[in-house]
Amino acid sequence: MKLIVQIPCFDEELTLPATLADLPREVPGLDAVEWLVIDDGSNDATVEVARAHGVDHVVRLTNNKGLAEAFQAGLDACLKLGADIIVNTDADNQYHGGDIPKLVAPILAGEADMVIGDRDTDHVEHFSPLKKRLQRWGSAVVRRASGTNVPDTTSGFRAYNREAALQMQVVSRFTYTLESIIQAGKMLVAVDHVPIRTNIKTRESRLFPSMWAYVRRNTLSLFRIYTLYEPLRVFLAAATAVAVVGAVIWVRFLFFFISGEGEGHIQSLILGATLFIVAVQLAALGVLGDILAGSRVLQQRILERVRRVELQVGVEPSHYEPGAEPTGQPATTGARAGRATGKVSDADEAESAPSREAARL
Repeated sequence: MKLIVQIPCFDEELTLPATLADLPREVPGLDAVEWLVIDDGSNDATVEVARAHGVDHVVRLTNNKGLAEAFQAGLDACLKLGADIIVNTDADNQYHGGDIPKLVAPILAGEADMVIGDRDTDHVEHFSPLKKRLQRWGSAVVRRASGTNVPDTTSGFRAYNREAALQMQVVSRFTYTLESIIQAGKMLVAVDHVPIRTNIKTRESRLFPSMWAYVRRNTLSLFRIYTLYEPLRVFLAAATAVAVVGAVIWVRFLFFFISGEGEGHIQSLILGATLFIVAVQLAALGVLGDILAGSRVLQQRILERVRRVELQVGVEPSHYEPGAEPTGQPATTGARAGRATGKVSDADEAESAPSREAARL
């Protein structure tokens, strides 16, 4: 089995060496461990530093597309490079790379498809009391929305087996952490968590300029993601709230009407009717959203099948560049090695021809 550790990077030439120094080259239960760096349009020497420190694979995006896009590009590349397990970590050396064996252990044991590293945020020294409280509240909301029991939902230190990675498709442009957990919960992917260690803070986060900007963006992202997966529940809840307000206003009008003062409260009757119409429209939007959500699930399954076909026919990763010479024992012999380098022998071509013919049919 092959493990690939992917690291999304944007201008990380200063912190990347320490991050790579922490990563293992051997993990019990795995035949090979390789490293992949996703260069998210860096303006510094991130790629050169990665190659100098023995990174096996590099995916270079043409411009800065954001963490979520870089994460998804890394997943796609790892799958096409033959990964059986994919570990994602941050380039700022926030997570202790020595905990990777602990992170992948539930997957190797067949107990989980996706494992999240739990930082125990209440005891992270450089987290302020406010940030710790917000982390607890935010994780509680995500747990409820996803139906999982992950205590640290914003942790970027996580592992996926091949099946979970094939199903994962992030659409958020801000961050992948929340959406991937909610998506895993809705797809009934087996999710687990393990305690991990963190390193000393090396720099401020680049995802947000301030704490309140982080709260605002994550709140909007969480609402958008949850609405994407549960539109009927969201819109019916809104419709119910509006209908209750309209009913209260109607009751008020009815009270005055029975008292013989209805002529002076026609406005309440009109407002109540308006709110009732709005409630009906919100309910209709929920039904339409639920239909679209069903179509999205079908599209996601089609995408998963496309990915499987791509793996069978040996489609190369997008924006892929070889890194340093692999120091592990990569599973790139025969056809897979040829596809990774763009050179396929006659024997490999003959071997892959039936697969291409089957995909064509």
